[in-house]
Amino acid sequence: MSAPASAGLRIVRMANFVAPASGGLRTALRELGAGYLAAGHEPVLIVPGERAADRMTGQGRVITVPGPVVPGTGGYRVLTDRRALASLLERLGPDRLEVSDRTTLRWTGEWARRARVPAVMVSHETADGVLRTWGLPEPAARRAADRLNRRTAYAYSRVVCTTEWAEREFVRIRARNVVRAPLGVDLDRCRPGLRDQGLRNRLAREDEVLLVLCSRLSVEKRPGTAIEAVRVLRGRGVPVRLVVAGDGPLRARLEGRARSLPVRFLGHVADRGRLAALQATADLCLAPGPAETFGLAALEALACGTPVVASASSALPEVLGSAGAVALDDGASFADAVQLLLDRPERLRRAAARARAECFGWDRAVRAFLAAHEAPVLRAPVREVAS
Repeated sequence: MSAPASAGLRIVRMANFVAPASGGLRTALRELGAGYLAAGHEPVLIVPGERAADRMTGQGRVITVPGPVVPGTGGYRVLTDRRALASLLERLGPDRLEVSDRTTLRWTGEWARRARVPAVMVSHETADGVLRTWGLPEPAARRAADRLNRRTAYAYSRVVCTTEWAEREFVRIRARNVVRAPLGVDLDRCRPGLRDQGLRNRLAREDEVLLVLCSRLSVEKRPGTAIEAVRVLRGRGVPVRLVVAGDGPLRARLEGRARSLPVRFLGHVADRGRLAALQATADLCLAPGPAETFGLAALEALACGTPVVASASSALPEVLGSAGAVALDDGASFADAVQLLLDRPERLRRAAARARAECFGWDRAVRAFLAAHEAPVLRAPVREVAS
């Protein structure tokens, strides 16, 4: 049963592939949930975990349902018990449903239709892009993605895409229920003032260029491109040093490839303040993932005043604007883009990065997502989410 028009809506959100060490999706879920709460609604998030839990947080109620680890993903879990999940949804009685997994959770669209609950699927990745990064030839990847996306568009009231780039695969199949809503960045937590000379001195020599990669170390993120870029740059006589913040199933292999190079692996950096300081201290950040539909880590780097070199195959050229550079998906092209950015005066390139990030506050994102739900803002203005 729907809530009265004057009351806040219960927005139940479901997501798979969320882990304690995951990055962008976890950030988006947290910030949007906090924004929904601040706007006068009742967000409830259902995620997989090691054990059951139900707690109130700054992003609203978070229900953890035990789910198995997916082999080879470095700890990602999934919600698998459909009967138990359907029973949970019935008990919660959502006014709106928001789902962040178009594969294993697509059945929730049919549940929502039977329950007469408006349901939104958030497209956090392009299907054909992910399939290509896993080695499927482009024609086959496109055909498989089109089949999946047709079923997704049919199953849900709306499909939310965060960029025009991400929307293209739904435009290709002529889906008519796609809306666009950007993600955002915490402009207070991520800021240029966090730049730390002491930290820089510990990570690189004064004459070296400090590059940072903040990424999950998995196939679809293509972290090896960053390592190859270091190899090429060092061969050209450019004194670069790479710091990698992130973990994942490829870490051991990448450490082996980088053994003779100035590359330091920090693992997962759980402290968001420490991560922002690292991004602010870098000279440049690298974002080699070719299937990124938005790129929150790259946007956080921009907010810290640090330009980004990103894959031209991803949505990031749309997000970066003129505040960074784009490259083909190989080490030499990324090396070229790094040198291009380094040729710009540091003060100007850092100012441009921050100015671009200021176009993406979380308040704007929350309003766009609420509009996709046809949910009013009951408490205005929607405030920026505290860190």
